[in-house]
Amino acid sequence: MTTVLIVDDQPLQRLGFRMLLESQDDLSIAGEAGNGSEAVRLAAELRPDVALMDIRMPGMDGIEATRRIAAAGDRTRVLILTTFDLDEYAYAGLRAGASGFLLKDAEPDEVLSGIRAVAGGDAVVAPRLTRRLLDAYVQHLPPHPDAPAPMDPRLARLTDREREILEAIGQGWTNTEIARHFHLAESTVKTHVGRILAKTGSRDRVQAVILAYDTRLVNPS
Repeated sequence: MTTVLIVDDQPLQRLGFRMLLESQDDLSIAGEAGNGSEAVRLAAELRPDVALMDIRMPGMDGIEATRRIAAAGDRTRVLILTTFDLDEYAYAGLRAGASGFLLKDAEPDEVLSGIRAVAGGDAVVAPRLTRRLLDAYVQHLPPHPDAPAPMDPRLARLTDREREILEAIGQGWTNTEIARHFHLAESTVKTHVGRILAKTGSRDRVQAVILAYDTRLVNPS
C-alpha cells in the first residue's frame, strides 16, 4: 500500500485529491497539510511514501518544504504540482530534491500514475513541462568555459554506453526511445539506467538530467 501526504492550502483541492486517492485500492492517505511547515512535520511523523506538494502556500512554500523533506533523508519522495505560470519555481524544485512535477490540470489517471511511479523510485515530469523546466534550469548554469573542463568523476565511472544513455536521458528521451535509437531491449535500457543512477549517486531520473547538464554532457540549445 502506497501512502500519500496531500499538501495544498486550498481545502477544495485537498478534497479533490482525497476523493481521487480513496477510489484506489493500492493508495491510502497518510495525512493532509495546508502549508509547508505542517508538511515537513507530518512527513517526519508519518513517513508517507509520497508527498503530493503544492508550490505556493502561505508561510513556508512547497519548494522549501521539499528541500527540508529531501534533506531529512527519510523515505518520503515529493511529487510537485505546478502550473505554467509557476515555471520559475519549478527550477528551484529540481534543486530542492523533488522526484517529479505534474501540472495541476493533469488528468486523474496521470496524477495516479505519477504517484505510483514516484513511490516506485522513478521520476515523473509532465511531458508538456519538460522542455520548459530544462529551459528554466539551464538559464541558471554558469557560462560555458572556453577551455574544456576535465571529466567529472561521476561520469568517469560510467562506460561509454552508459554515458551515451545518460546523454539521452538529459535530452528527455524515454526508455522506449533510447531502446529504439541504440537497438536495445527496454529491459537492457532499464538495467543501464539503474547502473547510471547507482554509479553517479543520482536519486532518480530528474537528478540524472541535472547531472547531464551540470557536467555539460548535454549542452543548452
